[in-house]
Amino acid sequence: MPTYDYRCGNCGHEFEVFQPMTAGVLKKCPQCGELSLKRLIGPGAAVLFKGSGFYTTDYRSASYQKQAKAETDKQDTKTEKSKTKQTDSAGKKKEPAAGDSKREKKTG
Repeated sequence: MPTYDYRCGNCGHEFEVFQPMTAGVLKKCPQCGELSLKRLIGPGAAVLFKGSGFYTTDYRSASYQKQAKAETDKQDTKTEKSKTKQTDSAGKKKEPAAGDSKREKKTG
């Protein structure tokens, strides 16, 4: 059902009403009781999500959610492994040994 905006010409009261498209225009103001309501021209028929908890991913399929979770878990595992390799058991960063360097100068 669409939402219609109304304004009273007598007291200036503005309000919204959910009405079927087949319903007639309201005429009596709920605040002052005068027959001076006007239906306002609204911004259009847009979907409005009010309140918290509306996210794009809320309505994704179960298979998509499962695949996305697997990918993030895989990334987390890689990150943890690389952090573990960079630190020793005391929590300090390891220094590469003299012979561990990938770029060794060739003498020759």
